[in-house]
Amino acid sequence: MPQLATVQTWVEEHIPALMARHRVPAVSLAIGVGDATFAYAAGVLHRGTGVAADTGSVFQIGSVTKVLTATLVMQLVEEGLLDLDAPVRRVLPGFRVADEEASAAITPRHLLSHTAGFEGDVFVDTGDGDDALAQYVGILAGTPQLFAPGEMFSYNNAGFSTLGRIVEVLRGAPYERVLRDRLLNPLGLRHAAVDASEAILHRAAVGHLRQDDGEVVPTTVWAMERAGGPAGSRLAMSAGDLLAFGRLALAAGLASDGSRVISRATVEAMRAAQIALPDIDQGAAWGLGWELFARGGRTIPGHDGNTIGQSACLRVLPEEGVAVAALANGGEPHPVFAALVDAVLAEFAGIGPAPAPAPTGPAPSHADRFVGRYASRTALTTISRTAEGRVWLDRVPHGVVADLGDLPYRTELVGWRGDVLLPVEADGGIRQPVAFLGDDGAGRALFLHTGRADRRVSS
Repeated sequence: MPQLATVQTWVEEHIPALMARHRVPAVSLAIGVGDATFAYAAGVLHRGTGVAADTGSVFQIGSVTKVLTATLVMQLVEEGLLDLDAPVRRVLPGFRVADEEASAAITPRHLLSHTAGFEGDVFVDTGDGDDALAQYVGILAGTPQLFAPGEMFSYNNAGFSTLGRIVEVLRGAPYERVLRDRLLNPLGLRHAAVDASEAILHRAAVGHLRQDDGEVVPTTVWAMERAGGPAGSRLAMSAGDLLAFGRLALAAGLASDGSRVISRATVEAMRAAQIALPDIDQGAAWGLGWELFARGGRTIPGHDGNTIGQSACLRVLPEEGVAVAALANGGEPHPVFAALVDAVLAEFAGIGPAPAPAPTGPAPSHADRFVGRYASRTALTTISRTAEGRVWLDRVPHGVVADLGDLPYRTELVGWRGDVLLPVEADGGIRQPVAFLGDDGAGRALFLHTGRADRRVSS
């Protein structure tokens, strides 16, 4: 297939240099076009041991797991066991967050589309027992409600752990067993591990974290808590196996052996927009599990993932029958992934590269509306403005993300699009625009939004 050969040549010529430039220890990728597949791996799985990556190596896929969890949920919907628009409490009577009205109103659809509105980064280790998710849902009772359910988008890991508990209750089995029985095994995924005890049976990647001096070193913690599994804390697989899952969206719910995993109608429903995203240069909208990227007048379903020093990227082109999966274990992998996706989109869909966000000038004159502190469970962000009108962002991580190596971040913010400002300094190889949304009743922004809505707190 000439187009696949062209992309293969591009990968072999460009990926090693991109890895070196962005200090990525290892990359594994797989591209599927119809029945044809190109797989590639380079680098080392652990800089301390020097073990080389190969195409069978397993990497954690992080939040790409959410699309698999969404698929398990939609199987329940197909079987009439779950109503997406009924309250979560119909299945989990004890479900509650700090706001009682919201607790009674939140539905599985809200959870799947990240519109439930409660604080989403609740990283609590409830143990490795089969009751981990049940215990986790119980501790959400004190979680603050940021906005009314359905009002806006804010990325929510805790919501997907809640969905995992729904899967457990309705299937009568632990989430990991349902995942394997209902998805991994039917798809024939032989290089997939639901936890470290399974990953060790494979050639497994170890995450690498950036230090204060810029060096990238192996992490001492391989995975996060079991309760985060449905959101992406543990699942690992090869790029080829991740590609096989991506092909499910291309084959209208059929596994490679022709067996049906989900219906064509469900595949299409999962890719239908549920909520528009703020203008922050990420996806344009979110479906039921899938993120929906806007490129060249097209909607490109996909998802990205990050765990402790490991990252993943999945994109599908349903019209062309093309999917691409990429995995990495540290450094700044996202510019590498972006270049690969650009090459695939250009070759198979004639879509040019996405322009990098470019500043339009200094921060706007009304930037005093942005000044203040914004908090989440994982960071405190302070926006300040100098006498000369320059706007600065200072983010200090705390809690589990700080313990796992997330570093403080300081950058100047400059103009981009109205109340969306652009950082001067990249973070992890990305210049993520920062949106200031809402009104706190005193003319100031209520939320700082970078995919997650951090709420203003009193000084």
